[in-house]
Amino acid sequence: MKSNQKAPSRIIQEMQASMSGLDRALKVSKKNMRQFTEFSNLNVSSMTPSQIKALREKSSISQAVLAAVLNTSLSTVQKWEIGDKQPSGPSLKLLSLIKRKGLQTVI
Repeated sequence: MKSNQKAPSRIIQEMQASMSGLDRALKVSKKNMRQFTEFSNLNVSSMTPSQIKALREKSSISQAVLAAVLNTSLSTVQKWEIGDKQPSGPSLKLLSLIKRKGLQTVI
C-alpha cells in the first residue's frame, strides 16, 4: 500500500472477510463476488490541489460543472484547488474514479 493511501476501515475488512466466507460456502455468485472485489479494491489516494485542477482541466469542465458532478459546492471545489480544503469520503472516491476511468463513469 502506498504511503498516501488509507488502510481499509475495519468495516471494509469485515465485509471482505464475510464475502470471502460466503464465496467459499458457494452462497455468492462468481459475478457478484467479482463485482464486490472490484468495488472494494478501489484504492483511494489523497489528491493535491494541482492534481485536482489538472484532472478537471483534462476533462474540459469548469469548477462549477465539477461541483455539480460531485454534488458539492463551487466554493468547495475552489478551496480544493487552492489547497484550503482536501476532498474526502465520497468526493475523493468519485475524483479517483474520474482519474482512473474518466468523467463519463460518474455522469
